[in-house]
Amino acid sequence: MLKICFIGEVLIDFTPAGLSSNGNILFERNPGGGPANAAVAAAVLGAPSYFIGMAGNDMFGTFLKKTFEDKNVNTAGFRYCEDVNTTLAFVQLDETGNRSFSFYRNPGADMMLTEKDVDFSIIDDCDILHFSSVNMSKGESRNTTRKVVDYARGKGKIISFDPNLRELLWDSLDEAREIIGEMIGYSDILKISGEEIEFLTGEKDIVKATEILFKRNIPLIFTTLGPDGCYYQHKSGSGFLRAYATEVVDTTGSGDAFVGAVLYKTAILEKEISELNNAEIHEMADFANAAGSIAATKKGGIPSMPDVDRVNECRTTTPLL
Repeated sequence: MLKICFIGEVLIDFTPAGLSSNGNILFERNPGGGPANAAVAAAVLGAPSYFIGMAGNDMFGTFLKKTFEDKNVNTAGFRYCEDVNTTLAFVQLDETGNRSFSFYRNPGADMMLTEKDVDFSIIDDCDILHFSSVNMSKGESRNTTRKVVDYARGKGKIISFDPNLRELLWDSLDEAREIIGEMIGYSDILKISGEEIEFLTGEKDIVKATEILFKRNIPLIFTTLGPDGCYYQHKSGSGFLRAYATEVVDTTGSGDAFVGAVLYKTAILEKEISELNNAEIHEMADFANAAGSIAATKKGGIPSMPDVDRVNECRTTTPLL
């Protein structure tokens, strides 16, 4: 099985957990961060997963590292920052389980990762590198991430990218569009949301928007559409697949569960992305849809990641939307 390295933000999501006796909102501490969630998702499914990133040397940072260890994610690349605290995000949920974020990251420890903090032997030992744009929004981690991706590309690794656009973290949306557009060019696998692909291409039609990016020689694209499932495009074929009708509680981490599931399937297949056939990609997309649908049934990102048995049970017992 191929080994997967994840680089990026690891942080604390404070998610709503009812009301106090005084009627005030209570928040529950949950481990989170897009690449961190995806690393756990892949590890829980059974793929060898490694994480490169930074948290503060505080109670949150030690909690995050222990969470990785408990979930069988290799933490050889995990670093503590002595000068800056762990990034915090407070999550608000609407009545449908969709979320919005308030970040406390000015700066946050995840932004402080430098090139000297990275053990490049981890990348040498892995076959797939996954990253997102959050750690490229500002700070030391922007150049560090770019250098790591360049290094992995030069070593012939499979590159996976999820823009995971968080508008509040960027100084300007024009800057976000430029940098995300640049990094998409490195991708062998691109997971992108419907909102993000419209932001980048200006095209509302999902098929047309995906085709615009596919023409940039990206071998495999998954455009995720929330309750509408996903649309995939590859040289072997394309198509829409519907999500599963699970009871949605909190969509935090659903996209990351999708990513982890895609990379888990990639690790099992042990093929170049260009060599996959349409049946393999269809299977990958359906499996990932199920993983994302299950992740939405629990609060928090990492706590909601399903194992293989749960994903397969969903696929056989839960109707499609």
